[in-house]
Amino acid sequence: MASRAAQKRLTREYKSITENPPPYITAHPSETNILEWHYIITGPENTPYHGGQYWGTLIFPPNYPFAPPAIRMHTPSGRFQPSSRLCLSISDFHPRSFNPAWEVSTILIGLLSFMTSEEMTTGSVSASEAERKFHAARSRWWNSTGGGSHLKAEQGAGKGNIKAGDGGAKFKSEWPEVDQENWKWMQENKIDTATGNKLVENGGPSCGPQLGIAAKSGHQAHAVVDAVIQQRDAGQGWLFRNKLLLAGAVIFVYVLIARLLGEGSS
Repeated sequence: MASRAAQKRLTREYKSITENPPPYITAHPSETNILEWHYIITGPENTPYHGGQYWGTLIFPPNYPFAPPAIRMHTPSGRFQPSSRLCLSISDFHPRSFNPAWEVSTILIGLLSFMTSEEMTTGSVSASEAERKFHAARSRWWNSTGGGSHLKAEQGAGKGNIKAGDGGAKFKSEWPEVDQENWKWMQENKIDTATGNKLVENGGPSCGPQLGIAAKSGHQAHAVVDAVIQQRDAGQGWLFRNKLLLAGAVIFVYVLIARLLGEGSS
C-alpha cells in the first residue's frame, strides 16, 4: 500500500504527465493500484524502433519518492529482455543513486534515452538493426494478442502472466482505446493474429499441382500414393506401364530356349 506521501506525489505526477506528456511517451497508473504504472513508448524517428509501440510497467515502492521503481518493458524490442527488471541508475537496482526530485516523466525520458543508446546492462540484449526493426513492425500485434497467445487465453490458459503471454488481456485492460486501434490496424493490414505475419492473398502461391485429396480422409496416406500413381501413369501406354512384366517374360523365354538348345547338343 502506498504511503500518504507516495499517494500524493504520484497523483500530482499523473496530472502533470497527462497535461504535458514528454515526446514519444504516455503513461498512467493502474486504476486498482497507484504504485503500478503502465507506459507506452513510441519509437522515435531515425532509430530502428521507429513506429514501434513499446509497453512496459513501473512498479513504485510504498516509500516513493525516496526509492526508485522497478522498470520493465514487456514488448519485445531487440533492446531489452521482455518483462525483465532493468538495471539503470533510475531503477530499483540503484536505490542510493535515486534522486527524490526525479519524477515519472524524468524516469521514462531516461529509459527512452538508454533504449536508443548501445550501452549494455542487466536486462538488455544485443541485436542487429534489422532485428529491432522486425520487432518494431510486430509490436502492435504482440501487445494486443500477447504474442499470439490470445487463442490459448480464450481457452483459459496463461491469463495474468505477461511474460508467458496472457492473450493481450492485461494490455487491453490498461489501454482499451489503443488496443482497439491495434486490432483495427491488424485488420486493415491483413495481419495474421496467430503469427503476426502478413497474410498472403488467395492463400499464397501453390508449390505444386493439387491432388484433390480430402483433408479429413481416414485413408489419406493411401490416397496420396494412389494419386501419385495416377499422375505418373496418366497418358502412358500399356507397354510402358507393363514394362517390368514384359522384361520378365523375355528373360523367361531366353532361359527356356537356352536350356532346350543345351539338351539338343548333348
